[in-house]
Amino acid sequence: MLTGSSFCQMSAAILVLLLLAVIGVVQAEDPYRFFNWNVTYGDIFPLGVKQKGILINGQFPGPDLYSVTNDNLIINVHNSLDEPFLLSWNGVQQRRNSYEDGVYGTTCPIPPGKNFTYILQVKDQIGSFFYFPSLAFHKAAGGFGGIRILSRPRIPVPFPDPAGDFTVLIGDWFKTDHKKLKARLDGGHKLHFPDGILINGHGPNGASFTVEQGKTYRFRISNVGLQNTLNFRIQGHKMKLVEVEGTHTVQTIYESLDVHVGQSYSVLVTMDQAERNFYIVASTRFTHKILTTTATLHYSNSHKAVSGPVPGGPTYQIDWSLNQARSIRTNLSASGPRPNPQGSYHYGLINITRTIKLVSSAAQVNGKQRYAVNSVSFVPADTPLKLADYFKIGGVFRVGSISDNPTGKRMYLDTSVMGADFRAFVEIVFENRESIVQSWHIDGYAFWVVG
Repeated sequence: MLTGSSFCQMSAAILVLLLLAVIGVVQAEDPYRFFNWNVTYGDIFPLGVKQKGILINGQFPGPDLYSVTNDNLIINVHNSLDEPFLLSWNGVQQRRNSYEDGVYGTTCPIPPGKNFTYILQVKDQIGSFFYFPSLAFHKAAGGFGGIRILSRPRIPVPFPDPAGDFTVLIGDWFKTDHKKLKARLDGGHKLHFPDGILINGHGPNGASFTVEQGKTYRFRISNVGLQNTLNFRIQGHKMKLVEVEGTHTVQTIYESLDVHVGQSYSVLVTMDQAERNFYIVASTRFTHKILTTTATLHYSNSHKAVSGPVPGGPTYQIDWSLNQARSIRTNLSASGPRPNPQGSYHYGLINITRTIKLVSSAAQVNGKQRYAVNSVSFVPADTPLKLADYFKIGGVFRVGSISDNPTGKRMYLDTSVMGADFRAFVEIVFENRESIVQSWHIDGYAFWVVG
């Protein structure tokens, strides 16, 4: 029989165990980071001409999104524009929650004057990425910014901690208002040649990066532009590539890097030159007219202005760019978001159950410039596809409305949806028959480039 005293002692012990269990659960939960963003219009002057830009908390470009592997990100976005707005988190994997990635078709746009809270987890991810607006050509007005996912302290990184860490957002830019650019496309015309190139929202000689002589810095370079591949280089300095979009790479030295639209590279640069200022350069690739812009690498002990000719880079050499891409290799001995105790990652035989070939094309349909995949030019439905799928709303889309292979048919309009099996390994072949570089946004998925 239990006495009152022993019962109380036992109850206290149970209570302590329960409290310890609760504390353990709380401590085991991954950290939360909260962000409150207000999206507004504002005057910007990136190329010396006043434009109506899209700002986030008054900033152009928007603020960096800092996180650590496995963090939960709670991002409350207020839309103070006069039209619907969405943000896409380029490179952040969405594990069975694709409705959190703001692209038309997965979630409803944020109406003017309303807000939406994105709930993301950077589960088992590291690396350099960026976010951007995905609707109504808003990207041509701003609204983009860098994402950096740092490794957890206990996970070894295959290079020493740099003295500093810079986000470098490069991209082509138009002086024309984004609504007029959209109207031009809707009217059946292609975009004209861009007016310039920006580095962190600035035109020529506008951006500056201050460094100390003898130290090594990390530069996270993302092409946030609309259509042009850019070559990036730093006068008098070599770049050691260490990470590409969340994957540590074999550390290779480059004098310049081609960065295609949507790509993000992470390089280490050692300040091993005499004290002075140096050009940071971005220029267009595969264009008959070459656009170039510069920023300044400023040695903190320098009193000398940047000087000398702007260092040139490759222009139209396609093989040069392909060979560079072939030279980038995954570092199989490095840890990623988790430790790699075996010393190298070992992948068994992947059972590919399906091959999909996607061929892009351009044509005019009903007097408008359209672009298609396997002859189908996508038409957004009134109801986001993920919501229609979840709530089983019929008549919104048809699975199989786009084929696995090119059909050779004339371009036509449809709400194209391709079905796939959960957890299946699928081989996807992309073919570009156009005269411009195509960049594909494989939204929310992890993939391996194999050829």
